[in-house]
Amino acid sequence: MRFGVSARIAFAAVVFSVIPCTVVSARAASAQAAVAKTDIADTWQGTLQVGRDLRTVVKISKTADGKLKAQFYSIDQNPRPIDVTDTIFHDGELTLKVDLIGGVYTGKMAPDGNTITGEWKQGDKPLPLILARATKETAWAIPEPPKPVPPMAADGDPNWDVATVKPAPPDERGKGFGGPPRHFRTGNTTLNDLVMFAYQVNTKQIINGPAWMESDKFDITTGEPDLPGAPSDDQVRSMMRKLLADRFGLKFHKGQQQMSAYVISVAKGGPKLTASKSDPHDPTAFFFPKLGSLVFRNISMDGFASWMQNGVFDRPVVNRTEIPGRFDGTLKWTPDETQFQIFGVKIVPDESADAPPPITPAMDQQLGLKLSAEKTAVDVMILDHVEKPSDN
Repeated sequence: MRFGVSARIAFAAVVFSVIPCTVVSARAASAQAAVAKTDIADTWQGTLQVGRDLRTVVKISKTADGKLKAQFYSIDQNPRPIDVTDTIFHDGELTLKVDLIGGVYTGKMAPDGNTITGEWKQGDKPLPLILARATKETAWAIPEPPKPVPPMAADGDPNWDVATVKPAPPDERGKGFGGPPRHFRTGNTTLNDLVMFAYQVNTKQIINGPAWMESDKFDITTGEPDLPGAPSDDQVRSMMRKLLADRFGLKFHKGQQQMSAYVISVAKGGPKLTASKSDPHDPTAFFFPKLGSLVFRNISMDGFASWMQNGVFDRPVVNRTEIPGRFDGTLKWTPDETQFQIFGVKIVPDESADAPPPITPAMDQQLGLKLSAEKTAVDVMILDHVEKPSDN
């Protein structure tokens, strides 16, 4: 039976008149507790299992205007928080979008308000993640971030005190460059990869190289530089160039050739770039949670063009934006078969209705950048000598 407003009021008055005050007080307290438990603003924690346990903490709060905001921690990887782009809680369902690392969490709150059961997706494979409301007794301690290492002197010319170069295991997957301040490593990288990183060129700009340069893969681990401070990106590349000369006997001379290239310029609507809040001396980040989903941090436009030509495209990329500064952001597009050849994977275009656009309109719409294909004079490295690395 459906009651009108007056009927509900009368019904409530009758019920109230026959329930003892102590019971009413208990029910009111219980109702208040239920409201408190369904309030999402709190600290939540759970463990992601990715071959090892990764403890995850999410701190959700409310702004002065009542909107939700959150910070995401993976405390076994990095004690620093990552700002959540969007925090949405509706009808007991929580959605967290963490654009900076290309991740999304979706979950459903339990009736008691103490757990959220859901999944974390970063790439194509979702992982189960149950978040529990933390208490003073159960909350995990978040480690203090390491003290920032002051930058190395800009005129410093460092060398790594030691470096090991080993063949990569045959079953090693992926490819990577990076490491904590004052350390550097690569994984599953060819000599072509290393030259592209050190000299910021595309593989088509490397002329006269032997076939093994793009087939043999290596893992490199370095010690610390022989100068104090955290080296800049340019100083890391300088040390890698010295390593290539010392361990691979790399010698070359420069030239120019006409070839097809991509040119990045400012789109008609102007740039849509977010200035980075990182210190200019902080490391650059440029990675793909999945192919066609890019996350970048603290990167200049020259750096953006360099990483795009080394990781995405099959030809050189030239930066003609003339935009100064460093930026954070994301880019999502549907790759085609000409892209990501460096990863040795076959691209199957996404033809679903909600698929992101191809890269050219995606860069225009999301970053305000124009991507065009042109034939132009490009600097090249003409190899005179190279050899397989010496023993460690």
